[in-house]
Amino acid sequence: MPVDRMNVEEFYRGVGEVMSEDQKKRGLLIHAFQKIQKEHNYLPEDELRELSRNLDIPLSDVYSTASFYRHFYFKPRGKNIVCVCVGTACHVRGASKVLQNLEEEFGVKEGETTPDGSMTLETVGCVGCCGLAPVITVNEEVVGEIDQEKINKMVTMVKE
Repeated sequence: MPVDRMNVEEFYRGVGEVMSEDQKKRGLLIHAFQKIQKEHNYLPEDELRELSRNLDIPLSDVYSTASFYRHFYFKPRGKNIVCVCVGTACHVRGASKVLQNLEEEFGVKEGETTPDGSMTLETVGCVGCCGLAPVITVNEEVVGEIDQEKINKMVTMVKE
């Protein structure tokens, strides 16, 4: 979604005098980040510069706001997002070995994306499925009780 089409007045119609113009513009940032990231799978610098210009908000404020939230990314992410839970239950039941296997299989470290863009490998503090430990998510789908057979199936699926 091109940011220049955002109409602050239209978006905040009916808000009246409760918010200043600057507050209205800043209120659009998260919404704009979500649209930009949905389109590009991350927040490209040129899009953030354009957003800064169009909303008349300093670029440093735009970056400060985006970097505050963990779910906004400044680098392209893979088509598939594989996330290894490293919470206590998963850690005790072998999450570090699962992570190591995935790093070796895909040739990336945690936080990196494969050169072909097929996969990004991440970790998370807890998925909330401790009874299924160790757990990974593949594109937000929970896969519990991870063993080598499940890792192999997931690797095949991601590489296809």
